[in-house]
Amino acid sequence: MAPRSQVNPMGLHIPTVTAARLLAFAALCETVAFGAGLSWSTLSRASAFSCRGAAQAMARVELLFGRARRDALPVSDAEWADFLDGEVTPRFPAGFTVLSGPGQWRSSDGAVAREDAHVLLIWHEARDSADAKIEAIRLAYRQKFDQESVMRVDGMSCVSF
Repeated sequence: MAPRSQVNPMGLHIPTVTAARLLAFAALCETVAFGAGLSWSTLSRASAFSCRGAAQAMARVELLFGRARRDALPVSDAEWADFLDGEVTPRFPAGFTVLSGPGQWRSSDGAVAREDAHVLLIWHEARDSADAKIEAIRLAYRQKFDQESVMRVDGMSCVSF
């Protein structure tokens, strides 16, 4: 039986295992690029990102907000709603999604912290001005709720409505 293959954007057949390795390598390159401080505009000029059909390429950011606080009660639902209204909505009025649930992470002192968390998903046009808005949201949450960090995950998505 011949190995399964996929067709890449250039029309070449690539064995499935090789395709999976290429995708993993691409994800690693993206991680290294953002870790080195490259912006979306720099990355988008360096590589083409194409989508099928009516979908368009959009930047995606995931922000992870812990609710526990040192020496205080956890961030309440009302405080979270006020934060969304005051910090997130004005910066991304076109919309966003919030997911909530339990989480776990290792703090800078090495302790494992288990806490409820919110994941904020925002799809936006890949512009450097969006980066400043995202960083302002992260800083505001850390300061307002005495947080060590707000995790940020960047990616690209094909989006259609």
